Amino acid sequence: MSTAALIAPSILSADFAHLADQMGEAERQGADWFHVDVMDGHFVPTISLGPLVVAACRRSTSLPLDVHLMIEHPDNHIAAFADSGADHITVHVEGRENPAATLQEIRKLGCKAGLALNPATPAKDVLSFLELADIVLVMSVKPGFGGQAFIPDVLAKVRELRNQIDQTNSKTLIEIDGGIDENTLPQAREAGVDVFVAGSAVFGHSQGIAKGLQALQTATLIGQDH
Repeated sequence: MSTAALIAPSILSADFAHLADQMGEAERQGADWFHVDVMDGHFVPTISLGPLVVAACRRSTSLPLDVHLMIEHPDNHIAAFADSGADHITVHVEGRENPAATLQEIRKLGCKAGLALNPATPAKDVLSFLELADIVLVMSVKPGFGGQAFIPDVLAKVRELRNQIDQTNSKTLIEIDGGIDENTLPQAREAGVDVFVAGSAVFGHSQGIAKGLQALQTATLIGQDH
């Protein structure tokens, strides 16, 4: 496991009328990445945002932009997101005929490449691609909607991935997305997660962005002794 846990606020939970200001505050308060969920209304029911918003985010922060493509036919769009300023591009393993080719193409475009797994997808579906994946994103809710409850059953999958990554001395990071807050984060950290996506827990925190990030940062210390 990496020595430091990373917090990636999800801009999907931000106030888009004040997106640059909220991202700026999160960056000042110690956010490590910004997570950008892209949904097309087909792969998942919801429609979210596209390359223009990624470009706006790029102008608003120097932090890595972690773009998660929950879309059909992502190969048709990865170049546009890379050109818009994405630092990481993650695609889903589900339904992919050739994940390796997609990961290689993302890397050719100068981005870190990630593979995502839905809650019901087993770890074995990505194990053969770890040497090409800079990130494995484990969904801990069903993708497509914010504010869902954390699914603890996915932690067994995280442990399996952690074990394989450690055994092979891989540098692949394990990221988790869905229902992450100060209560669920320590469980995920203990299981072996490196990167924590949090939307409502940051941008929707009752005491503001700074308090939300502080709570998450404190929670990373609780589960760090893996």
